Amino acid sequence: MSDATYPEDLRYTSDHEWVRTTESGAVRVGVTHYAQDALGDVVYVSLPSVGDTVEVGDSCGEVESTKSVSDLYAPLAGTITAVNEALDAAPELVNSAPYTEGWMYELQLADGADTSTLLDVEAYRAEIG
Repeated sequence: MSDATYPEDLRYTSDHEWVRTTESGAVRVGVTHYAQDALGDVVYVSLPSVGDTVEVGDSCGEVESTKSVSDLYAPLAGTITAVNEALDAAPELVNSAPYTEGWMYELQLADGADTSTLLDVEAYRAEIG
């Protein structure tokens, strides 16, 4: 698998979400190449609201595709600080650019939350086999 398929600078969850720390210290969350491929053509994305507080594992949105509807799960505890409004008009960005324009939301981490608890790229690759 190429580095472009699973960028090495990200952290991953076993629920097939990725996390990137932003310059502001928040984290940006999206779904992995594996997830978007398994979903098929994404037709609708339901995202959390700015200001929502989430705990690890909370369902905080949905991705609807031509095949199924899948929940989004919070990879870390924190407060939603931004959502990708571009997905309202162009949900297919989840398929075409899952690590860039297809991001889902940003999260200001709660005290004690740390991306080091998530999978690194090698562990994620091993998990998806």
